[in-house]
Amino acid sequence: MQLTDKHHEYWSKNLKITSILLSIWFVATFVVGYFARELSFNFFGWPFSFYMAAQGSLVIYVVIIWYYARYMNALDVEYDVHEGEDD
Repeated sequence: MQLTDKHHEYWSKNLKITSILLSIWFVATFVVGYFARELSFNFFGWPFSFYMAAQGSLVIYVVIIWYYARYMNALDVEYDVHEGEDD
């Protein structure tokens, strides 16, 4: 099967959003966690390091998954590769 320019454009957008979201994941998981003790300030009444370890990273992961699913559904519809609804 020969890939068209439309396929390359779709894949390019897919890789771009994936790399952006993976970068956010990396920062939330490793960078913020590594420097959390140095970022000593209160966040919603708790120390920031505790918040990021207990809740913050998990919230960020859920938002990343939600955004990726929403974005890819819209991209699939735009490029007419969506699975559609079963009627």
